[in-house]
Amino acid sequence: MPVLAQPVFKAPFWQWNGHLQSILPSIFRKVNFTYAKRERLELSDGDFIDLDWSTAKKKVDKLVIITHGLEGDSSRHYVTGVAQLFTANGYDALGWNCRSCGGELNRLPRFYHHGDANDLRAVIQHAIQLYGYKKIVLVGFSMGGSLTLRAVAEFPEDVPSEVKATISFSVPCSLKGSVDALATKANAIYLNRFLRKLGKKIKGKAALYPTLIDASNYDAIRSFIEFDNRYTAPLHGFADAFDFYERASVGPLLHQIKIPSLIVQAQNDPFLLPVCMPIEAATNNPQIFLEMPVNGGHCGFREQGSAYSWAEKRALAFAETIL
Repeated sequence: MPVLAQPVFKAPFWQWNGHLQSILPSIFRKVNFTYAKRERLELSDGDFIDLDWSTAKKKVDKLVIITHGLEGDSSRHYVTGVAQLFTANGYDALGWNCRSCGGELNRLPRFYHHGDANDLRAVIQHAIQLYGYKKIVLVGFSMGGSLTLRAVAEFPEDVPSEVKATISFSVPCSLKGSVDALATKANAIYLNRFLRKLGKKIKGKAALYPTLIDASNYDAIRSFIEFDNRYTAPLHGFADAFDFYERASVGPLLHQIKIPSLIVQAQNDPFLLPVCMPIEAATNNPQIFLEMPVNGGHCGFREQGSAYSWAEKRALAFAETIL
């Protein structure tokens, strides 16, 4: 039964709850890491995504592909922390940016979302075909965890043999559960930040596609349900927000995973309700390894006196047991 024993993780004493463990690393943590190059990957539908690479001088056959969370990018501390630690241990690293997250609006009216892992699949195929990597580990945080898991769960027979393991942190396995969590008064700071960042892109898209996207009265939106009803669902082929939450949630697909997959969900994560904890999937699928530390917050997991977060060290340790 791969619901693993509760890991030993101790947050710094000044981060005494899930909110502080989520917010303080996001604001104050700085990772001294620079990618070696940026590559633009043209997609089959005419759009593009930007890939940020860190590669060793000597050719290696191991690669970690890191996927950021909603409205994040490859520069987020949890992405660069993983990239830095893995490259120090014999891997190349690739932090890719979802559509419109690399600093430039994507070309098409659509964006990215939790239920579409096709861009990640394109990144994986690109890394294999063009660069010849033989051992690939996928690491994702929050929405990036959803995409990481979906990439191997949705069509398990089509997963390239080079993909050896996945590692995901703070995953909204039930989108409705996460939306409900973020709708509470205690979590207004997170919701407002997401809506503000998404709003900038919506307004930019509305200027490009005025007949398809209407940004008027955007600032009156007060919930993800309103946002997803107005934008996510119609732009991406869903009937409404609730159809999106049902079909885009990765939880119902987890039983199909056929490669070792570590999922780490902090019990004090303010973004996740208990329905987001995939205990049943981990109990019934021997390839899923679920850890639920008491602390960690959302994509936090900072340890006092350590350059790396507990999550980054846990990711490397798990990858090394597989590779």
